Amino acid sequence: MTLQDPANANWHMDTGASSHLNSSAHNLSTIFNSCMYPSVLVGDGKSIPVTNTGHSTLPTPYRPLHLNNVLVTPNIDFRTRQILLRCDSTGELYPVTSLSYPQAFLVGQQTWHQLLGHLGSDVPLGPSFSDLQPMLLGLVFSTIDRIIASLHAEFSMTDLGPLNYFLGVSVTRNTSGMFLSQQKYATEVLERAGMLTCNPCRTPVDTDSKLAAAGDPVSDPTLYRRLAGALQYLTFTRPDISYAVQQVCLFMHDPREPHFSALKRILRYVRGTLTSGLQLYSSTTSSLVAYSDADWAGCPTTRRSTSGYCVFLGNNLLSWSSKRQFTLSRSSAEAEYRGVANAVAETCWLRNLLRELHTPLSTATIVYCDNVSAVYLSSNPVQHQRTKHIEIDIHFVRDLVTTGHIRVLHVPSRYQYADIFTKGLPTALFDEFRDSLSVRSSPAQTAGGC
Repeated sequence: MTLQDPANANWHMDTGASSHLNSSAHNLSTIFNSCMYPSVLVGDGKSIPVTNTGHSTLPTPYRPLHLNNVLVTPNIDFRTRQILLRCDSTGELYPVTSLSYPQAFLVGQQTWHQLLGHLGSDVPLGPSFSDLQPMLLGLVFSTIDRIIASLHAEFSMTDLGPLNYFLGVSVTRNTSGMFLSQQKYATEVLERAGMLTCNPCRTPVDTDSKLAAAGDPVSDPTLYRRLAGALQYLTFTRPDISYAVQQVCLFMHDPREPHFSALKRILRYVRGTLTSGLQLYSSTTSSLVAYSDADWAGCPTTRRSTSGYCVFLGNNLLSWSSKRQFTLSRSSAEAEYRGVANAVAETCWLRNLLRELHTPLSTATIVYCDNVSAVYLSSNPVQHQRTKHIEIDIHFVRDLVTTGHIRVLHVPSRYQYADIFTKGLPTALFDEFRDSLSVRSSPAQTAGGC
């Protein structure tokens, strides 16, 4: 994530840092009584004490940036312009070795990096990114042309040009990146249901308890199954309806009238948000962050828990899930830990995929959970009698934590984005979490309304 210089000069952002640092506890919205780490080791080898740990929130042009587990280090001076946090940068600084600038760096925000302390006075600054951009774009396009030519030599294929529409998903390129939308498909689903002119709804699901296997059978179960299946495909670009769709799909084998009413509420919400889609941003940040949550024993019929997670690669929502757990959990900590294990398994798959795409991650994946017991279980090496029934999940997550691939940290429930995948939320909180998932209105619609 590339940030402009924040209005508050006390903050100095580092997208590649393992932890964010601040020199004053007054900049934190939540302060813990204990410290995560007693001290931090900076680039020159010195150890600086940590006095507090807490959370804070910063506004950005796209969505609120929630900084979790910020370390307060009063003795650090961010304005010395020395190399404080690390000596080799792999975030927003890129060494150029293949071009004619062996000593140069590509710098996104020169002032921003100097304040951060990446560059000392003895390290020369090369040309800016705008100077080298035409050369770099030429290298990229020539590589793409060679790949297309190689594919033509092996397969019978046609180059359709830039992506704009594929399998019902419309792709619109804008100044921020790409906007993915299924507006046409959603309109067809509403026409099939006869609800194209229905009254819209603010949220796809209410805040009451989850659906139960009760009520009168629906008159047309085939229509129910077709609409529920169609909404499943719509969740490809609409993660905000994932939980609601998951709930109605649980009863496709025997739909009842309350289930059909819940399905119609989803369609009413889709009717009011037809132009919404998923925004993907252009970003050089390669940090993988996941949020995991579970609603313990929420199902009124089976008392199984619902777990959900969302995974971000930089600013972009990469993967999400809302699913009922297969087994019963005897405690909320157990349900939360099973959810963490599911999120960790997904991030492991994504890390392997990125490695196969020749973009391996150099930093640990952060998994945020709002259950303190689940966070402690991920790093506590002592086996307790009460945790033996989830021993496999414990070993799976703990081994990855030990190897440094995963870090499980606590996040306040107020900033737990995965809540939108496990339960119905009030309108204000739902709107905030939906924005955090990068679900936006169409850029054309936004521009027309200004």
